[in-house]
Amino acid sequence: MKRCVIVGGADILDYENAKQYLKDDDFFIFCDCGLRHAPCLGAEPSLIVGDFDSSVNPELEVETIVLPREKDDTDTVFAVKEAIKRGFEDFLLLGVIGQRLDHTLGNVSILKMLFDRGFSALIADDYSEMQAVGNKSVEIPCTFPYFSLLNIFGKTTGISIKNAKYPLENAEISCDYQYGVSNEVLKGKKAEVRVEDGCLLLVKVKKM
Repeated sequence: MKRCVIVGGADILDYENAKQYLKDDDFFIFCDCGLRHAPCLGAEPSLIVGDFDSSVNPELEVETIVLPREKDDTDTVFAVKEAIKRGFEDFLLLGVIGQRLDHTLGNVSILKMLFDRGFSALIADDYSEMQAVGNKSVEIPCTFPYFSLLNIFGKTTGISIKNAKYPLENAEISCDYQYGVSNEVLKGKKAEVRVEDGCLLLVKVKKM
């Protein structure tokens, strides 16, 4: 099954960095003004969705779903749900981390929605990669200067971190005490993160 790449309207400053994540057979959904990123990403839209409150409907010869402006789902959430309906189980989200903190947090919560369905999902921006981590071990190479484990999804237990400056074993991180910020992979190693019950947000920092 091909991967679905969903592109939002937040700024992308480093297109070369973003392009390294792309595959030739990706299915691209561009959300509203996110379509402005298509030329710089070298990507042709497979589907366009949006209420077009931040851009004008380009009316291209591409399948386009026009949404009402008053709705529960953001354009990005709608795009994810539409992709799920079409059978996609692997997701990459670009252009979804921006200056609007409310939209950013809403988009990060998409990782939990996809995690709960057993799907693979990654958010990449100019500085980091983000994913939900649960009971399947995730490795972090030492090419990432820092990584953080954040609890924004609810109760989690049985947290373990190996091969890192600050290891953990059978620990718990609560929403009101985020002590899992800014860890480091041991030189020449790959850190390993696992959560027995629940899930955490893993943020891998690519550059400072």
